[in-house]
Amino acid sequence: MYRKTIGFLLALAVALAMVIDTYILFFKKPAAVESAAASSNQRSAASSSSSTTATAKHALKDGTYTGKSVDTPHGAVQLQIVVRSGRISQVTTLAYPNEERRSEQINAQALPILKEEVLKSQSASIQLVSGATETSTGFKDSLQNAINQAKESQASA
Repeated sequence: MYRKTIGFLLALAVALAMVIDTYILFFKKPAAVESAAASSNQRSAASSSSSTTATAKHALKDGTYTGKSVDTPHGAVQLQIVVRSGRISQVTTLAYPNEERRSEQINAQALPILKEEVLKSQSASIQLVSGATETSTGFKDSLQNAINQAKESQASA
């Protein structure tokens, strides 16, 4: 009897945790996105002087670069970046896992966060999105490939 009660309570706790996680994932805007939007305006003035240094560090050649297609268990991920004035100015997702409804929901939340991180960091050194680890990893790999192309173009110029 005691084991059944403990087992039931554990199952109930797991179910409650899953419901809370689902709510946070699909219905609540991540606090990091809200705070990033608010603080990005404050940092833009301060970072304008350091952007020249960051540009020199990354040394990307202007142009459009398409990263390799990276296979994940739920589908391929492929990106395209646009570099202007030596900085990544745009990230476009050419392919991402969207064959399953769950994948569509996850990626609708994760991809905008990943794109924002890239534009802030100007590199593939970005945080993975919880709940979208496979897509995040594929995103980073394709992004790194596109960045490498931009660096190689700069080196050969």
